[in-house]
Amino acid sequence: MNRTEFLRSLGLVTLTASLGSGMLSSCNGKSSSENTQDSTATASSAEAGKSKELFFKISLAQWSLHKALFAKEFDNLDFPVKAKNEFGITNVEYVNQFFKDKAKDEKYLAELKKRCDDNGVTSVLIMCDGEGELADLDAKKRQKTVENHYKWVDAAKFLGCHSIRVNAFGIGTAEEVSKAAIDGLSKLSEYAEKVNIGIIVENHGGYSSNGQWLAGVMKGVGKDNCGTLPDFGNFCIRREKGDMWQSACVEEYDRYKGVEEMMPFAKGVSAKTHDFDEQGNCTETDYNKMLNIVKSAGFNGYVGIEYEGSKLSEVEGIRATKALLERVGMQIA
Repeated sequence: MNRTEFLRSLGLVTLTASLGSGMLSSCNGKSSSENTQDSTATASSAEAGKSKELFFKISLAQWSLHKALFAKEFDNLDFPVKAKNEFGITNVEYVNQFFKDKAKDEKYLAELKKRCDDNGVTSVLIMCDGEGELADLDAKKRQKTVENHYKWVDAAKFLGCHSIRVNAFGIGTAEEVSKAAIDGLSKLSEYAEKVNIGIIVENHGGYSSNGQWLAGVMKGVGKDNCGTLPDFGNFCIRREKGDMWQSACVEEYDRYKGVEEMMPFAKGVSAKTHDFDEQGNCTETDYNKMLNIVKSAGFNGYVGIEYEGSKLSEVEGIRATKALLERVGMQIA
């Protein structure tokens, strides 16, 4: 069960040999000075490799551990320390449903912030679901949804996040929902910009999984603090029974085209994975191609790991995704 389905039902190694320069010269046919030059070149190459860094920062999306959280193997307060100690990740992305009743609980939020601060962990964003539809065609319902998100904007500010992730859901024609989404997002962004918090929309089903549509909504809002959260895997735009998530997908938007269209507005990226081949590559997404799209857009922010597979455990899936991001990221750095 993925996050949306749940909502629907709610170095280098150097080898040293103690050989004299004379023996080295006789073995390779080079003079001592030539060997010295070769050693210097090799050392320089090694140093260059060490100084090479990823062009993005890795974060961990809390949904990657939703099974363990629902099973109460640990709770939301434990998440930052678990991310650091178990996976070596010091940037975290929360999901609001794991502390749904705590958005206004200052004591709780202070404890969460303290655990982050004490362990050198950065709170990146809060993924907000279940607060209504920001693109509802009914103006009163839409306004209520906008106001429902205020508490999460305030909580994000308290925790030190840069944004909250929201949905652009609504029922109607593409044009009607687009117009409503622009209105809802504009109003929420106006509230959030007062405290320097971003409002970012994920491609999360329906019209929002159409990259061109979502890019058009972003242009319609036209605010610096309103952007996108391109997810590598959420591109189903039409399902068999016309529902949002449960039935089989019968029409999918091109994921590479979609991410490319959303990247000019991206304030975060979601690295979705399900399965891996024997070489550690994601079977549903070409990460080399996708990360090149991300890099070409000039993005250097957070890329959040969101493992949703079932063949590997959550822990194994997170580690596999992290290894993939690091390997491919270094190749194209």
